[in-house]
Amino acid sequence: MAKSRGCISEEKAKRIAVGATVGGMLLILFLLVILIVQFVQIGVKRSEKERLEQEIEHYSQMIEADQSDLDYYRTEKGLYYLARQEGWK
Repeated sequence: MAKSRGCISEEKAKRIAVGATVGGMLLILFLLVILIVQFVQIGVKRSEKERLEQEIEHYSQMIEADQSDLDYYRTEKGLYYLARQEGWK
């Protein structure tokens, strides 16, 4: 039997179709895994950002509270109190 050039047999066409389907599915699976990893990384970064923002807020409140103490100790009355506390007369 002589085969004509340029034509592919039905079996070769099926193999190509199966190979393309398997390749496409593997590509989709690979992209899905990458997408899931990216979402996890985004979640981790977001929670880290929220934690850092809470720490910033906490330290800002501490600075504000201590600023009033600093202002008091800069006054004459505050300096007198510190001197008495250290044993000065």
